[in-house]
Amino acid sequence: MAKPNYQFEKRQRDLAKKAKQEEKRRQKLAGKSAAAGEGEPEAADAASESSAETSSDEVKPDA
Repeated sequence: MAKPNYQFEKRQRDLAKKAKQEEKRRQKLAGKSAAAGEGEPEAADAASESSAETSSDEVKPDA
């Protein structure tokens, strides 16, 4: 009988938890931008882009 791989299970739980937190954050940002009105959709887009940059491992040069 095979032994359970606890590290794999823990990693999957952590990934699911992170994905859920990210989805909640996106929903929260969408709610804030909708509440702020249509006057500043570019600011909400810039905020989501900057957070996407910090979460990625890729480094982009300032141009």
